[in-house]
Amino acid sequence: MQEREVRIEGMSCQHCVMIVRESLQKVPGITLKVVRVGAVVFGADDPESALDRVRAAIREAGYTPTN
Repeated sequence: MQEREVRIEGMSCQHCVMIVRESLQKVPGITLKVVRVGAVVFGADDPESALDRVRAAIREAGYTPTN
């Protein structure tokens, strides 16, 4: 399993962290490693193919992935 970090704009508190975490827990094929203000680290067998799903989940939660 490989890890990938995605930086996120618009997160400012632990409530934001909770919202993003809940959204990402629904994404198939990934394992959340770290969710913190401004970034998330996830693991996946093929993180490049999971990246679009992760970005979409972040947008659905109301935040902006920046990488």
